Amino acid sequence: MSTLCSYEGVAGNGALMRLAPVPLFFYRSPADAVRHAGNSALLTHGDKRASDACRYYSALIAGALLGYSKDELLDKQFYIDRCKEGWFGGSEERVLDPEIQNIVDGSFKDKKGGYVDGIRGKGYIVSALEAALWAFCYDNNCFRTGVLQAVNLGDDTDTTAAIYGQLAGACYGINALPPEWLEKVYAREFIEGLSQWLAYEGKEWYTRQKTNNGLQNASLDSYSQLEPTEMNEV
Repeated sequence: MSTLCSYEGVAGNGALMRLAPVPLFFYRSPADAVRHAGNSALLTHGDKRASDACRYYSALIAGALLGYSKDELLDKQFYIDRCKEGWFGGSEERVLDPEIQNIVDGSFKDKKGGYVDGIRGKGYIVSALEAALWAFCYDNNCFRTGVLQAVNLGDDTDTTAAIYGQLAGACYGINALPPEWLEKVYAREFIEGLSQWLAYEGKEWYTRQKTNNGLQNASLDSYSQLEPTEMNEV
């Protein structure tokens, strides 16, 4: 997919901040979740670092929704194994930008001290991705703790927390969110209804894909059983 509204070198964190609907819709087909996440980034952020960050984070969110544990998600082996399963496309697509690969390899794990160890919640997408994963890694499996850690890094506080919340929410579930926070969410009923619609449409899409693929495979199987002369007649 070509860049539509951006240029090479544009690598802000906005592409990650808005990502969640993509893996929420496509998570049943992880390769589609990863591919569409990269495309969604390119609409406004033309740099490979932006598309790779979104592809990787989409895989993590999809993995959480598919039942992978937090330890599995944060292990660099997760990326290696998912590449083998085709989540990240062909051999060229699997080569991530070096800065994103460094995060995949666990750069945030070596910075337990957070801000004092160099974690920054800035507008640069690489910094934002590392900060969100640091907050997730060291949140003691508590959504409240993770959000506060992300916000207390300073700089682009709301975006860092929003990026953290997408993965943490997928991993921990809605019951892990502090009730007093939920009570103050503006248009909460609308957001919950929209989320339910997104989940429903994603399931319907996946069902149609499976049906269409099944019909296509059945058609190919029927062709393969024909003799060469019959194939020519068809």
